[in-house]
Amino acid sequence: MRVAFGVLGPTVAESDGRALALKGPRHRAVLARLVVARRRVVPVTHLVGDLWTDPPPGAVGAVQTFVAALRRVLEPDRPSRAPARLLVTDGPGYALRPEPDAVDAWRFETAVGAAARLPATQALPRLEEALALWRGPAYAEFEDEDWARGERSRLAELRLQAVEQRARTQLDLGLAAEAVPDLDVHLAAHPWREDAWGLLALALYRQDRQGDALGVLRRARAVLADQLGVDPGPRLRRLEADILAQDPGLDPPAGPRATAARLWTRTAAAYDRTVAAGARARLETTVSLIRNLAVTGGGGLAAARQHRMEAIAAAEEFGDPDLTARVIGAYDVPAIWTRSDDPELARRIVEAAERALTASPGDAHVASRCRLLATIALETRGSRAPRGPQAAREAEEIARRLDDPALLAFALNGAFMQSFTRAGLAPRRDEIGAELVELAARHDLVTYEVLGHLIRLQARGALADFAAADRHAAAVDRLAERHELPLAGVFTQWYRALRLAASGQPAGAETAYRDAAARLDGAGMPGLERGLLPLALLCLRVRRGRTWSDTDPGPVEIDPGADWGPYRPWAAPFALLASGRRAEARAVLRALPEPPRDLMYEACCCLEAVVALEVGDRDVLERARTRLLPAAGELAGAGSGLITLGPVEDHLADITSALRAPTSPVPPR
Repeated sequence: MRVAFGVLGPTVAESDGRALALKGPRHRAVLARLVVARRRVVPVTHLVGDLWTDPPPGAVGAVQTFVAALRRVLEPDRPSRAPARLLVTDGPGYALRPEPDAVDAWRFETAVGAAARLPATQALPRLEEALALWRGPAYAEFEDEDWARGERSRLAELRLQAVEQRARTQLDLGLAAEAVPDLDVHLAAHPWREDAWGLLALALYRQDRQGDALGVLRRARAVLADQLGVDPGPRLRRLEADILAQDPGLDPPAGPRATAARLWTRTAAAYDRTVAAGARARLETTVSLIRNLAVTGGGGLAAARQHRMEAIAAAEEFGDPDLTARVIGAYDVPAIWTRSDDPELARRIVEAAERALTASPGDAHVASRCRLLATIALETRGSRAPRGPQAAREAEEIARRLDDPALLAFALNGAFMQSFTRAGLAPRRDEIGAELVELAARHDLVTYEVLGHLIRLQARGALADFAAADRHAAAVDRLAERHELPLAGVFTQWYRALRLAASGQPAGAETAYRDAAARLDGAGMPGLERGLLPLALLCLRVRRGRTWSDTDPGPVEIDPGADWGPYRPWAAPFALLASGRRAEARAVLRALPEPPRDLMYEACCCLEAVVALEVGDRDVLERARTRLLPAAGELAGAGSGLITLGPVEDHLADITSALRAPTSPVPPR
C-alpha cells in the first residue's frame, strides 16, 4: 500500500485516505524526526538524545521498540523476516524512505518552486494547491523540540513567501480584488512583512481605491515603528510616492486576462447602478452566472448547486410561472454522471418544475415547457419511476419539432440520463453521443460537444472499442484546455486508469486510480466521488483474482471501514467472505436491492454474481444472468468510463457453468 505523511500540521500518516494509528507521542516523534532528516540516516544515539533530555536506562531498546511498532503500522503486509521497505535500518540508525511526493512538506516545496518558473496563469493554481496542504503549523506538536525548530522556521517562512507570491501572481493576472482578503488575513498575523503591505496597497490602488491604498501604507508605517522601531524600507516609501503621483507604472499589466478582469469589475458596477435591485432581469442574469459558475471547477459547481435553488425560490415568489420556467430551464448545464450530487436538491427542483408545468397552459411557451421536461429527465436520473423517461421523450419530441439546436442538446442530455432502463444499452447511448457531437460542433455548443465525446468515450469503452474511446478522450482534453473546462479532465483521467485495468496492468491501474481520486477530491461532485476509489480497487482485485492469477487467490480483501458511499451494499458480502462469515455473506447477498439504473448497473450485477458463485447461491445466479444477458457483448462497468470487471460474457459463462452443475458451483475463472 502507498503511505503518505503529513507534517504541515500535526504529524500524521495515512493510506487510501485512512489515517494510520501511530500510537503514542514518542512514536510520532520518531516518525517526524525521520521526516526532518529527508531520507538520510539518523543514528540511534541521535534519536535517543532527541527523545529524552535525560535518557533512561534501556533508551536504545525503547527506540527499537518504537521503530518496530511503526513498521507494523506502515507496512502491515510485510512478511515477518522480509526487510523493511519504508522505514529501513541503515548502518548505525534508521531512515524513512518514502516516495518523493509522499510527504506534504516536500510536495509543498516542489509546487512553490515550480510556480516560480511558470507563467502566471499556470502558477496561480499550483500555489493554491500548495497552500491548501497546510493544516496548521508545521510539526505542530513539536514546537519546543530543538530538532524540529529549524525545519519549522524554514517551512513557515516558505509558506509566508508563498502567500505573497500568490498575491503577486493574482495582481499580474489583473485579479486585484481577489488578492485583498488573503493579504488582510496574512498581515493581521504577520504585520512586519513589508512586501505584503506593499502588495495590499497596490491591490487597493488597482481597484481605484487610492485613499485606502495610502491608508494601508500609513498603517504599515505605524506598525513598523511601534513593533520594530523602524521606518518603512525604500520599496514602501517609493510605492507611496508613486501612488501619490498616480504613476502609470502602477497600472495593471496589459493582456487579455487583466483586461477581462477590469472589464468584469466595471461592467458589474454599471449593472448594479443601472438595473433596479428587485428587477426580474437581475434574477435571470443571476441564473446565467450560476450556469457558467457550474462548469468552472469544484468550488464553482458546489456554489452553483446552492444558489440554483435560491434562484428558483426567488422566481416562485413573483408568482409568474413563465419566469419560474425560464429560471429553471436556463440551468442547462451538461451532465455526464448518472447519480445526483444532491438528491434532496434534485427532488425540490423536480417539484418546482412540475408546479411550473401545471401552472402554464400546455400550448403556451413551448420552448420553456421543453426545458422544464428536460430538467425533470435530468434530475430524476437513476430513478425507476416512469416520469423520467416520459419527460425525456416529450422534451426530445418538442425540441426536434422546434428545430432549436441548443434546446435539442439539452433534451438529448435528458434522454441520455434516462437510457439506463436495463443492461446493454451502450449502443443507444453511443447514438445519443454521436448526435450531440455533430450538433454541438455545427452550432458552437462547446460544453455539449464535450458531453457528446464523454458519452461516446463511455459507450465505446463498454463495447471494448478502446481505439475510438481514446480518440474521444483526446477530443475532450483538447476542448477542455481551449475553453477552460477543468472538470472534463477529471473524467478523462479516470478513463485512462480504466484503460490500464482493462489491458491487464493492475499495479499501474491502482496507482492511476489513486492519482485520479486525488484530482476528484474537491471537484464538487460528491455523487461521483463517494465510494468510487474503494469500488475501483475492489473491481481491480476481483478481476485480478479471476483473470491474472494462475492459483486460487482466496477471498478478496477489502477495507470495510472505507467510505463506500452508495456502493457499500455490494462491498459488504466481500468483507464478510474475507472474514470467513459465509452464511452472513449469503444472507446479505440475497437481501441486496436491484442496483440503481445508472452507469454502474452492470458492474454491481457482476459483483453480485462473483459472490453468488463463491457461496453457491443459485437463485442469485439466475437473477444475475437474467439482468446481464442483454449486455453479453459489453465490458462490465466500462460503460462508466471509470472501472471494469472484464467481459460480461465471461461472467455469464461462469454463471451458466455453475447453474449446470448438479451440486455446488464451480469457482470463478
